[in-house]
Amino acid sequence: MPKEENGKMGKEGGLEENNIDEEELSPIEQVRLTVSNTDDPSLPVWTFRMWFLGLISCAFLSFLNQFFSYRTEPLIITQLTVQVGTLPIGHLMASILPRSKFRLPGFGSREFSFNPGPFNMKEHVLITIFASAGCAFGNGTAYAVGIVNIVKAFYHRKISFIAAWLLVVTTQVLGYGWAGLVRKYVIDPGHMWWPGTLVQVSLFRALHEKEKVRNTRARFFLIAFMCSFIWYVVPGFLFPTLTSISWVCWVFKKSVTAQQLGSGMSGLGLGAFTLDWAGVASFFYSPLVSPFFTIVNIFFGYALFVYIAVPIAYWGFDLFNAQRFPIFSSHLFTSNGERYNISAIVNDKFEIDIPAYEKQGRINLPMWFALSYGFGFATIASTLTHVALFNGREIYQRYRASNAGKMDIHTRLMRKYEDIPQWWFYVLLIVTMVVSLVLCTVLVDQVQMPWWGLLFASGFAIIFTLPISIITATTNQSPGLNVITEYVMGVILPGRPIANVCFKTYAYLSMGQAISFLSDFKLGHYMKVPPRSMFLVQFISTIVAGTVNLRVAWWLLDSVHNMCNDDLLPPNSPWTCPNDRVFFDASVIWGLVGPKRIFGSLGNYGELNWFFLGGFIGPVLVWFLHKAFPKQSWIRLINLPVLLGATAMMPPATALNYNCWIIVGTFFNFFIFRYRKRWWQRYNYVLSAALDCGLACMAVVLYFTLNMENRTITWWGSEGDHCDLATCPTAKGVVVDGCPAF
Repeated sequence: MPKEENGKMGKEGGLEENNIDEEELSPIEQVRLTVSNTDDPSLPVWTFRMWFLGLISCAFLSFLNQFFSYRTEPLIITQLTVQVGTLPIGHLMASILPRSKFRLPGFGSREFSFNPGPFNMKEHVLITIFASAGCAFGNGTAYAVGIVNIVKAFYHRKISFIAAWLLVVTTQVLGYGWAGLVRKYVIDPGHMWWPGTLVQVSLFRALHEKEKVRNTRARFFLIAFMCSFIWYVVPGFLFPTLTSISWVCWVFKKSVTAQQLGSGMSGLGLGAFTLDWAGVASFFYSPLVSPFFTIVNIFFGYALFVYIAVPIAYWGFDLFNAQRFPIFSSHLFTSNGERYNISAIVNDKFEIDIPAYEKQGRINLPMWFALSYGFGFATIASTLTHVALFNGREIYQRYRASNAGKMDIHTRLMRKYEDIPQWWFYVLLIVTMVVSLVLCTVLVDQVQMPWWGLLFASGFAIIFTLPISIITATTNQSPGLNVITEYVMGVILPGRPIANVCFKTYAYLSMGQAISFLSDFKLGHYMKVPPRSMFLVQFISTIVAGTVNLRVAWWLLDSVHNMCNDDLLPPNSPWTCPNDRVFFDASVIWGLVGPKRIFGSLGNYGELNWFFLGGFIGPVLVWFLHKAFPKQSWIRLINLPVLLGATAMMPPATALNYNCWIIVGTFFNFFIFRYRKRWWQRYNYVLSAALDCGLACMAVVLYFTLNMENRTITWWGSEGDHCDLATCPTAKGVVVDGCPAF
């Protein structure tokens, strides 16, 4: 344990004596074991190092995450990379910057310095939050940028940069406003412990321990970074087939069924694997930072969906005429197996053209896509009943305890700092609402959502932010209500695709952003960072990150020809935009066509609504089994929301991503953790950050040196996974170019 953590330093160290009453200790054991009960208020946080590294990291992370979000294997660079990568830079700046002090005009007698002392943990916390707060929710980017992507790349319509920027910024900052309204209820009380923040606390403390060994984490990070950087030239340019090694397709070159089973990108992925870190870490973040119990739950949910539900539905019962379409695809189809021409059913008002829709016929979903929606419905319903039955009493008791007026040691220590005036949040919320109303009135032709839709979305967020914050703060589960917002708005206002996604963004995603902000607030609470510093850092990072996200999106959409259109892109082009493809499909299903014509009386998939009932009843049955057989402890471990929601990312995620994520995660977080725990403790998170950062840097280098010049290598190893037949239908009478007839 570091010297300052024993709480017995003298006045020079600035620490308060560790005279803590038993009643002041945190009521949560995990917090008592992880979070320090001491604080040093003298540590500087408003330093040049913090502002410099924070702004640079924020812009760099926002650029990389937006850049990679369009690629076939999108890589999400998390705050972990910044957390590890900025540590040696911070120490370097502390050793080389001048220590002289100076005064600035207008600040009286206050003195400043570029180097006020050793690089400290509080600076490091603020830098990390600076880098990640602006894009903490979603796929590492501002969610509203997805609206810009589908307008420009899929619908081929125009949206002005000012409208796009206002949409991105207001949806992000609005979440900040919701967070401010409930902050006192879910941050200060000790029973609101936010389990997810403890990993960050542990890592910060580990990184700031004094290392007296030769093989430091910084050296290990540099070596792993260089290895990742150099290796990505192979799968990223020289040998792209290594991204998806689907050897079953190589053996059975003429069998549609075998390739459907073996393709890692377009099938069930039996035996498929990758030698590309992007294929491992895409969609789910690095598997090295996911707890093993999470990996196990996702494995069982994945196996249930991919190897039981999909084969039975596709080959066993041919549900919804599934064999007329590919088994796995994120595209929409007509009844005869052809790609659905979405542009043909959109009129000049950017609304649905009913005669054109009736002429082309109902929209059909591939089996994988259809079942994914069904499992999503079940996940929403099961989350509500599971939390109520298994966590309801705990949540209620902790909420009552949090209102008892008792402060734990962490809240007492934070009382020494100036709190954030509540009117700051009120002003922020009012200004954001006014700007959003201007967007929905003056620029309504570009966003489609009427002013009452904004008020409705805000009411939705106000109602659900507090209960979902409490659930997340006590159980680490955040119920996914995005489908509900799409469904409701699709019923109320069908025919307007952009209005639907805007409503979802203002309602659910702003609320999700609030949860992310609150999580960062709790991290600062545990690390004893002054609240006003947290406020300013989070607000500035939100503006900077959203602006950088949008500028990168605008640049790529204008510079990459046929961006996101996989039918027109060159073979094996990385710019297929898998996340935006699914986001576009959602805008068509819920907004343009509307749920009534997909999941209602006018659609083909009304039976999927029964999944709501099944998901609602499932946890009730598990709860009754738990009560009937209390000695069988494994029954309580059945977490249906996790199991049913395990494949929520499919599509765009593929079986290849799941296979490798599960295998790598199991290796490091079970075998290495169990049998080489000291190595895991020192290097696991560092390795994850190095792999992410090395790959990201090389991918950017390849793009600017080779891809922009259209320099490619054409040979067998650059032709994808060689599973072309995996995308073929298997129904009799359906003829598709390049596929055998049945």
